[in-house]
Amino acid sequence: MPDFKGSLLALLDPANVEFIVAYVLVGGVFAALIFAVSVVSIPMILDRPVDAITAGLTSVRLVLAQPVVMLWWAALIAFTVLLAMLPGFLGLLVAGPVLGHASWHAYRSAVVQPPPDSV
Repeated sequence: MPDFKGSLLALLDPANVEFIVAYVLVGGVFAALIFAVSVVSIPMILDRPVDAITAGLTSVRLVLAQPVVMLWWAALIAFTVLLAMLPGFLGLLVAGPVLGHASWHAYRSAVVQPPPDSV
């Protein structure tokens, strides 16, 4: 049975750079897709009587309409979760509810009460 140290050394071997790059790219595509579909769909389903497809499409439309803001939001979520995992995952007890509450307010301001158009 391979041990953790041997597996990690084999993964970080320079001969496996193509695998690491492909792994990160494919993982990034799936993460972006999941984020785009769910960023406001979960709060929307909790707030309104809509089906999952309508909520997911609304979320994707928001991401396509505001890509810079949504990229910043995704990076902020990823950074917060990463920091929360450092103290033995205990930080998630605080970060989870805070991010959930912030996501609710993001949904409310982006979907329910959109900001006025600036000319």
